[in-house]
Amino acid sequence: MSMRTAILRLLIRNARMSYADMARELDCSRAYAREQVQKLVDDGVIEQFTVVLNPDKLGKTISAFLDVKVTPWRLEQTARELSDTPEVVSLYIMSDMKSLHIHTLTDSPEELDRFLRENLLGKEYITDLDCKMLMSRVKHRRGGPRL
Repeated sequence: MSMRTAILRLLIRNARMSYADMARELDCSRAYAREQVQKLVDDGVIEQFTVVLNPDKLGKTISAFLDVKVTPWRLEQTARELSDTPEVVSLYIMSDMKSLHIHTLTDSPEELDRFLRENLLGKEYITDLDCKMLMSRVKHRRGGPRL
């Protein structure tokens, strides 16, 4: 395994890991560990260091996945508008260029209903909507692609 991969695995596990702890785990100097992390940032491999929140602890217990079909002329504008709403956790434009895949978090079924009614239902450019609520999380990926 390369040093780059080893550093990324450590940071995926704990982005707050000190350079001293990283150096101990990797058997290198603290300065070298810091230099390699900075290079990953400079090269754009690491876009940002962030916090992973537990939505249940924040009262966001309703996790829903939406597949939304949009008329192509309105796809990008709709994606931008929806991405600005606090309920949308992630949003993807799919390869057919008329579908959005959206993950939302709300604190109640009523709030999910309000979000759907205000943002999707009754809009002439929304041609289809499939909404599924999460029942249980079996596997959760953090930190991007596997290394």
